[in-house]
Amino acid sequence: MLQTRDLIWGLLFIGCAAAIQVQITPTQGEISVGESKFFLCEVVGDAKDIDWYAPSGEKILPNMPDIFVNRADETTSTLTIYHANVDSAGIYKCVAKNGDKEAQATVQVKIFQKITFASAPSPQEFNEGDDADIVCNVVSSPPPTIIWKHKGSKIQVAKDVRYKIMDNGHLQIRGIKKIDEGMYNCEARVMARGEIDFKMIKVVVNVLPTIRARLSEVNATADIGSSALLACDADGFPEPTVTWAHNNIVLETGDKYSLNEDGSELVIKDVKKVDEGDYTCIAKNKAGEKAEEVSLNVFVQPKITYLNNQTASEFDDQVTLTCEALGDPTPTISWSFENRVFTEGEQSLDRNIVVRSHARVSSLTLKNVVFTYAGQYLCTASNSIGQDNQHMYLEVRYAPKIQGRVTVYTWEGNAANISCEVEAHPGASVVWFRDGLQLPSANTTNMKLYNTQTVSYLEITPDSQNDFGSYNCTATNAMGADSKEFILIQAEVPSSPEIQQVEPFSSTAVVAFEEPDSMGGVPIIKYKVEWRLPGQDWTGSEHDANDEMTTITIVGLKPETTYEVKMSAINGKGEGESSPASTFKTEPVLSSEIPTTIAATTMAIKGEPSAPILEVKIQDRGNTLKINWIKQDDGGSPIKHYLVRYKAKHVSDWKPEIRLPHNSEYVTLNGLDWNTEYEVHVVAENQQGKSEPAVISFRTTTDPTTIPDAVDGGSGLGTGAIVGILIVVFFLLLLGVDVTCYFLNKCGLLMCIAVNFCGKAGPGAKSKDIEEGKAAFTKDESKEPIVEVRTEEEHTPNQGGGGPTEPNETTPLTEPDGKTVKDDKTKGQTELKNATDEVKTVPNEAPQTNGNESKA
Repeated sequence: MLQTRDLIWGLLFIGCAAAIQVQITPTQGEISVGESKFFLCEVVGDAKDIDWYAPSGEKILPNMPDIFVNRADETTSTLTIYHANVDSAGIYKCVAKNGDKEAQATVQVKIFQKITFASAPSPQEFNEGDDADIVCNVVSSPPPTIIWKHKGSKIQVAKDVRYKIMDNGHLQIRGIKKIDEGMYNCEARVMARGEIDFKMIKVVVNVLPTIRARLSEVNATADIGSSALLACDADGFPEPTVTWAHNNIVLETGDKYSLNEDGSELVIKDVKKVDEGDYTCIAKNKAGEKAEEVSLNVFVQPKITYLNNQTASEFDDQVTLTCEALGDPTPTISWSFENRVFTEGEQSLDRNIVVRSHARVSSLTLKNVVFTYAGQYLCTASNSIGQDNQHMYLEVRYAPKIQGRVTVYTWEGNAANISCEVEAHPGASVVWFRDGLQLPSANTTNMKLYNTQTVSYLEITPDSQNDFGSYNCTATNAMGADSKEFILIQAEVPSSPEIQQVEPFSSTAVVAFEEPDSMGGVPIIKYKVEWRLPGQDWTGSEHDANDEMTTITIVGLKPETTYEVKMSAINGKGEGESSPASTFKTEPVLSSEIPTTIAATTMAIKGEPSAPILEVKIQDRGNTLKINWIKQDDGGSPIKHYLVRYKAKHVSDWKPEIRLPHNSEYVTLNGLDWNTEYEVHVVAENQQGKSEPAVISFRTTTDPTTIPDAVDGGSGLGTGAIVGILIVVFFLLLLGVDVTCYFLNKCGLLMCIAVNFCGKAGPGAKSKDIEEGKAAFTKDESKEPIVEVRTEEEHTPNQGGGGPTEPNETTPLTEPDGKTVKDDKTKGQTELKNATDEVKTVPNEAPQTNGNESKA
């Protein structure tokens, strides 16, 4: 097909055969800065000259830089613009001349700038907290639209006031944070051309170092060869470098100082007093620097230089203890005696103890001296880096002071010690008197003296009532004397205990009691308990007494028997009166298979209870179990508690033991594993020990939410059960098919049963006529069916050596005796009862050679 342009040129040529026509291809041009493009000027007609003119009107000469004109033949000329720039834009004109004939055409050349990222450096770094100006300078013509994205999403300036897109396309983030760090997408778009380009810019946020001294003040001790550690921890981004300075001098590792790898720790060796002062820890990175001061305080340890022992006498006005100490800073001096600490000021309400300190000296003044002031005193000098301790002894001389229990109980023939405890300094001599006579005298043989450094013992074994009474102890030393009267009293037997309660069991009883109101002056050593059957002799046992004793257990009792019990207390003097008798009845034996006498004997010997009888009951939820038990023989002592433990049989570890109160009758185990066999042990424990464990095993049910075949070792359907189900399903399918055949096709197993055993024909047969014993047939060749009625003997001809021949279509129906069957209703019914009939319908036109072929 001819192009439109060719048609136009043809028409022009025909209409103006002598005119010149000019066309420039392409008719307009858009050139990106830096690209090149050519334009073809085509002339129709004879043209001697074809010239190109620049937008300025100047003729474009051949071989000009960046613009080239080439005339290929007589009718075409090409203008090529190389590496176009904005100055290349304008209207270019192509002029064709031939004598006085001239024609021209113009083309407008547009120069546009592609999207160019003039300046979009990556990464760009900013300090945290500054207003960041992320530079993205883009040039294009027309100017592009700038879109900024961060983490895949467009930055919504309207939603976050921290963001602002500047007029020059830069992204400003006010108060930039470390979380703002990451990759930013500077996307430029020129809608007029559908042009798009982007630049990924990495933004790094530098964080000004933060610095923290581990200790703002460090104490060191001078002149002992010790070192001081100054440390600071710096953080920031990028990681800052750490340096130390002292007195404006940067410190480096050497004989005096050492720095660790990151500079955070400065060790000052062999600390001297001159090392005291402030040290600066400096952390520096791109964001700036921070400094922290650490003070080094160099101290001198305290040293006590004066402290001496002192001596005073009781009732002196006062005694002063002095302690001096050196140290830097000046130490604080304190005093301590036994568990008391004395510091500056008055230390007692009576103002008898006063501490005064001045500079390096402290004095402890004790006024109105008493013998209790005597002892070892501790002087402690301390300052912020250490302390020094020294002891001194204050000796107080005082007259004897007698102490000890005034009353002593005993009985005739029993030796007793009267203790005379003497405190004195210096030590005192002790003498015993009775009725003015010094003991022991020559006439006394039942008295002895035993002396220690602080106690004098007078041992007396009374022979009669005369030996009881008052005894005098007198102690004497250089400071004075003291005496004291002691009384020896005749002891009595204790009063009776009070029975509070009797708790009976099958063969034991626990008697709870209160101690006697009167001990008789001496401790109770035993309790006696007696019991009997009413009207019989008492049986008793004695039990050693102790402070916590409140119950006694009687053993060897008979079950379901009434007893009386009474108690008495025994001290060194003898047995006291018995308490009133209390009556109780023992409980029956719970284990019926153990004879009473044997059980009682066993309990009296062994003492442990019998194992309980267990029964298990699985709860509605198959992995929860309730185990009940029946209490058995308690072994002569009440059951304290029951101990239950259990485990799955396939594991070795037991679950934590469960302890239940003595009156418990069951335990419930929850959260057991499904379809798992467990073993449970239950032990009864009394005061004598533990019973043998009662053991029971059981299996939890299968998880109802689990498919049976998927349960390992579960109780799901076995292979035999599944095969049985499949057989039943198969049988039902066969039965359904047979029933269908029976009703639709008059065949099948049901059809055979109905005809051969029930005497009935299938649906649709003329069963009514057969039941009435009627048979209809025709002699002509009509198409009415012939119905035969035959007895069962006729079904199998030639059996038993011969028989009647099976009738065919022309054989008349006869009775067994050879008579013709009559249309007799009664007779037909009788024959149907005596033999199983077979009914066959045969069309007249169907040839029949054998009666068996027509059987249903």
